[in-house]
Amino acid sequence: MGCINVSGRGVQINEEGFLQNPGEWNREVARELACTQEGLTDLTDEHWSVVNCIREHYLEHDLAPMVRKICVTTGLKLTRIFELFPSGPAKGACKVAGLPKPDGCV
Repeated sequence: MGCINVSGRGVQINEEGFLQNPGEWNREVARELACTQEGLTDLTDEHWSVVNCIREHYLEHDLAPMVRKICVTTGLKLTRIFELFPSGPAKGACKVAGLPKPDGCV
């Protein structure tokens, strides 16, 4: 287990970089996770569209959306999502979105 620093406060993450307490998520936490855990230097509008899609689905259904749903909702092709989140939509995008590690994610 580790910790990231967000505005002077520690936010707990697990050994894979996912939030221990998804309730601590906010946009500032997302930026810090993107930088420290995914190596992203900036979150663009496209990044946020993926993150918001994932969060909205998770909050409504208590599970991460299927990749196809992300593509349809955001209008982004799967190849573009992998460009935005090189570790993938299940691992990278869900991590930045503050979700627990999705089932089946290796």
